[in-house]
Amino acid sequence: MATKKIVILISGSGTNLQAIVDKLHNQALDNKQTEIVAVISNKADAFGLQRASDAGIESIVVASKGIASREEYDALLAAEIDKLQPDLIILAGFMRILTSEFVTKYLGKMINIHPSLLPKYTGINTHQRAIDAKDEVHGASVHFVTPELDSGPIVLQAKVPVFSNDTAEDLRERVLTQEHLIYPLVAQWFLAERLTMQGNQAILDGKALPENGYAAD
Repeated sequence: MATKKIVILISGSGTNLQAIVDKLHNQALDNKQTEIVAVISNKADAFGLQRASDAGIESIVVASKGIASREEYDALLAAEIDKLQPDLIILAGFMRILTSEFVTKYLGKMINIHPSLLPKYTGINTHQRAIDAKDEVHGASVHFVTPELDSGPIVLQAKVPVFSNDTAEDLRERVLTQEHLIYPLVAQWFLAERLTMQGNQAILDGKALPENGYAAD
């Protein structure tokens, strides 16, 4: 049985990492075995490294502190990733902006989850921005990573209601619950060879997905 190898990049506590570990580490998927071969963090104290260790997954620190430039850091990170030869790279709370060179190197095999209904609210503080805008609906988007920040083809979105008395933390928790469902699912689609990126489009089961991803309404 062929093995599909996953590398996950993190910076923090790793709740999405845990959801992906639970669904995809050492699992049979169609005629393939899925394995998370390493979790890489740019911070040595990221709790997600402990999650990896607890699951018997290799944890690697490529520390960003003290590195002079993004280009230098990304070269170090790419060197570690290339040793592992992953089929899929998953960004799970990796709090660094990646260089165009790095993203281009892994184009079509790297995915990210962003806590908003893209293209709304790229960048940070998405939950407070949704509240401030008096949005009635908020959510999360899984997308392929392209050189432009938070702008790659969207694969799947999950929506949650925004209530009038919500704090940013309330909304964050509600969105995170959905993230833990949709992120492993998209990874499964990719690893089962149902999902690809062609040009600047996400293709699922041979069909181009609409701008807002699968099951947009």
